Amino acid sequence: MTVDLNINDQGWLEGAEIITSPNFESRPDEGDISLVVVHGISLPPGEYGGGFIQQFFTNQLDPHQHAYFAEIEGLKVSAHCLIERNGHLIQFVSFKDRAWHAGDSCWQDRDNCNDFSIGIELEGNDDEAYTDAQYDQLAALVIALRKQYPAISAKSICGHSDIAPGRKTDPGPYFDWAKLEQLTSLS
Repeated sequence: MTVDLNINDQGWLEGAEIITSPNFESRPDEGDISLVVVHGISLPPGEYGGGFIQQFFTNQLDPHQHAYFAEIEGLKVSAHCLIERNGHLIQFVSFKDRAWHAGDSCWQDRDNCNDFSIGIELEGNDDEAYTDAQYDQLAALVIALRKQYPAISAKSICGHSDIAPGRKTDPGPYFDWAKLEQLTSLS
């Protein structure tokens, strides 16, 4: 069951937790939002909770807290939103701005997907299924984004693996695209 989400004039979700990331910049063309990229993330890999993703997206992750954190020290990344395992929704970057989630990427012969996409991270990994609460929240978010940004079509919702094949595998083989399609009536 999906709930209605609203996006305000500044590009922020009403009712979502807001944790602002410094890792963003203005879009080259704010009117060119036409892609949604679904990601999967867990920090440390395979572990959930602890607030480490939030710390990572705000450049506050302590590299001494875990060996993996030392490996990613200095990386400056963000996503527009994170959906935790329980469905809790956090927004880090206004949709009007360019989050740093896609990296070296290409979609339908267009490079630099950060310029025209919205990045949504799901707390998870390639080795297990995402939760029903995450799918419900993701569906509500996709519906709201498609209402706000009509250039986002049913065929322009993809995984990180689709825009960076060979480099990225997320959201992984356990992500249920048919379930998302059913929940959002994307046909």
